[in-house]
Amino acid sequence: MIVLMKILQLVLALSVLVLVHELGHFLFAKLFRIRVDKFYLFFDAGGFSLLKFKPKGSDTEYGIGWLPLGGYCKIAGMIDESMDTESLKKEPQPWEFRTKPAWQRLLVMFGGVLFNFIFAILLYIGILAGWGESYIANRGNSIYVNDLAYEMGFRNGDQILRFDDYTPEKFYMLQADLARQTARKATVLRDGDTLDIYIDQNMIGDVLNTPGMFDLAVPFVIESVAPDSPNASAGLQKGDRIVEIAGQPITYLQDSRRLLADMSGTQVPVTMIRESDTVRMSLQVDTLGRIGVYTQLPGLKTREYSVAEAIPAGFRLAFDTVGGYLQDLKLVFTPSTEAYKSVGSFIAMGQIFPGAWDWYRFINILALLSIMLGVMNLLPIPALDGGHIVFTLYEMITGRKPSDRFLTIAQAIGMILLFGLLILAFGNDIGRLLR
Repeated sequence: MIVLMKILQLVLALSVLVLVHELGHFLFAKLFRIRVDKFYLFFDAGGFSLLKFKPKGSDTEYGIGWLPLGGYCKIAGMIDESMDTESLKKEPQPWEFRTKPAWQRLLVMFGGVLFNFIFAILLYIGILAGWGESYIANRGNSIYVNDLAYEMGFRNGDQILRFDDYTPEKFYMLQADLARQTARKATVLRDGDTLDIYIDQNMIGDVLNTPGMFDLAVPFVIESVAPDSPNASAGLQKGDRIVEIAGQPITYLQDSRRLLADMSGTQVPVTMIRESDTVRMSLQVDTLGRIGVYTQLPGLKTREYSVAEAIPAGFRLAFDTVGGYLQDLKLVFTPSTEAYKSVGSFIAMGQIFPGAWDWYRFINILALLSIMLGVMNLLPIPALDGGHIVFTLYEMITGRKPSDRFLTIAQAIGMILLFGLLILAFGNDIGRLLR
């Protein structure tokens, strides 16, 4: 059921984003009186569609294809991913894309990306106005490290102050900040002392490919006891801090998990600090390796926005997201970082969706994917909008229009590059599933 929910969310998100993107091309084409032959959600591969109709007096066929891998807007007189060059052999017509001024063709090609960015901004404005902003601040909180972070020199309980000259604000962004800054030095607070950890640049690729470097270190301080806890009547109190279980020292909640899992279904001796006293008692561990308590968690930093405040904040959030994604792409195209190993396909995209429906998370992911789609389409690859934009700008600057033959060959090369990227992405996903 969880997998099905993730798949449904992925298909829905991609459908919405492709529709928005193609709508941008469509509306600019219509604005400049360019004929649009087809406007489809999903691909009608083999000419088969689930639904199609052509309004009376319209040149455009609207439809829903059967292959849920996107959609398309077929613009007359334009060389696109369909590689249909038959129409180009005919005499150019005034309603064709190729006969329009370069500035109009530029806006038609940029329309899809523009709509993706506008859509993301609107989503972020809605999120901030509807839910506000909540996050765990990095300042004052400590990390709990995995093997990679330990190898790099980080230790449980460290508070990360800076990566080079950059001060991280949000705790959950620490790993991304480390990679994006390609930091050479991390400054941490450890046991009251400030020290520097020098980062091996050869490990940046591992940072990108190893999730969970920095977990939030949570002291094992009891907030409350669950009503159905096997220890409901054991005498546990709010504020009790567990420091030892079965003779093993416990600094953070994470230290206890494997230990309790190995002792499931048994009674274990526990030592706690209660105010200034040391308290010892025996607690029952259930069959799932739990003692049935809730722990105190660091407070969330929250801010509510009015609609007027959410508008500029939504723009800032969108621009920050674009900047972060551009930094990610820079790493991907830097072979020494091995960031290309983190490139994923639809499988990886599906994993980021929650297993149950959550409007807040879905809209957040939708905004992020909209920006990713917009940025990716701006890459100067012939099969993408960015490639067409580059050729059009070349024409506007030099006054020389690339030939149809050149554009056809460039489109074919671009398609090969995209298929290669898709193979890499699927290969990475399959490799991760097998590990």
